[in-house]
Amino acid sequence: MKAMLKQELADCAGVSVRTLNNWCRPLREELARMGLQPGTKQLPPNIVKFLSEKFCIDVQ
Repeated sequence: MKAMLKQELADCAGVSVRTLNNWCRPLREELARMGLQPGTKQLPPNIVKFLSEKFCIDVQ
């Protein structure tokens, strides 16, 4: 897994960044414990993997 911009991950999911952010809202605390800072545009590989598995996003 590689680092991705939120926009790239949203594109893979076929949604807007706003929708991706809404999906992530209930997971905020868990994502923060994993190292994601609020307002981050570049998602580290561990976050990309977690979100792609959680939301069944096919990351190419």
